[in-house]
Amino acid sequence: MSSKRVAVFRKEHFNAAHRLHNPNWTEEKNQEVFGKCNNPNYHGHNYEIIVQVIGEVNPDTGYVMDTKELSTLVKTEILDKFDHKNLNTDTEEFKNLNPSAENIVMVIYDKLRNKLNDTLTLKIRLYETERNFVEYPVD
Repeated sequence: MSSKRVAVFRKEHFNAAHRLHNPNWTEEKNQEVFGKCNNPNYHGHNYEIIVQVIGEVNPDTGYVMDTKELSTLVKTEILDKFDHKNLNTDTEEFKNLNPSAENIVMVIYDKLRNKLNDTLTLKIRLYETERNFVEYPVD
């Protein structure tokens, strides 16, 4: 008999500023590649994250994972560290990493993956705008 796996989701949002910039490039090349996102005074987004945890349902609790526990984990590991911050200057994670949506979603994944049981599968979707979003990992 095959195992039954269920996906549990938690949706949150945070507001943060960033600047896309490669210090190894000239100002002209940065402007050409990143355009408005290279504004030296930064710019902001209202990010939305969807955390997906997949696993087998525990027969004792009926849970894949307690959603209160998931909510607390997202708050302490992500929201408390990134909300209302300048990602380039206020966070260790992006001191030397360009805070593109692709890099942000991988950082979020790593921070949460380290806190979850190994039997659980994790996937993160990050919306930078209503129309632009990234997901990690991909199958």
